[in-house]
Amino acid sequence: MQISYHGHSVVKIKTTSHTILIDPFINGNGQTDLVASEVTADAILLTHGHNDHVGDTVEIAKRNDAIVIAPFELAEYIENQGVKVHAMGLGGAREFEFGTVKFTQAFHSSSYTTEAGQWVYTGMPAGILFTAEGKTIYHAGDTALFGDMKLIGERNNIDVAFLPIGDNFTMGPEDAAYATELIKPKIVVPIHYDTFPPIKQNPNNFKELVTAAEVQVLQAGGSVQLS
Repeated sequence: MQISYHGHSVVKIKTTSHTILIDPFINGNGQTDLVASEVTADAILLTHGHNDHVGDTVEIAKRNDAIVIAPFELAEYIENQGVKVHAMGLGGAREFEFGTVKFTQAFHSSSYTTEAGQWVYTGMPAGILFTAEGKTIYHAGDTALFGDMKLIGERNNIDVAFLPIGDNFTMGPEDAAYATELIKPKIVVPIHYDTFPPIKQNPNNFKELVTAAEVQVLQAGGSVQLS
């Protein structure tokens, strides 16, 4: 399995036979190395409806005939764009041919703004637990620190956690470091920082605060090194 980071909150997982994208915000993302028109995927997982997470989902899904898996209201909105979807709820898990997806709680908001300026409510925000080939990946989405992260860590053997550190809209470095203690992943990767001025951060400050896991600070296109 290859797990790579592509700026902001974009994560790509390549298993033996499938490619899975999480939150493919590419056009408008100055931190990414990807080109939306060239990206391939079998499935797209979305944490919530904000434009900087939904990103290029519809275009990528249509071109690749990929399935989009998202919280219920967001999945309904995406389906209305002519895309194949599977809707899920928080706490629910489902096994797909490419792996098992479970949506966790996240403390944030979720809406999508159309090109016409229409604001669309897209349900509850979420984190994602993805398990395949004996590995479990936790993508926290956009979230504040919350106590039930301890339950996520206790009930799952997490190999890699992707945690936001940008502050302002999500956890900052201090809260994300404490979240790492609760989640207990083997490896943690900071995400959702530097894309916009309000979330400017030095990821090495986060790295210095973390003692409960190995921190891998990745540039766009960098891959997590699993031991």
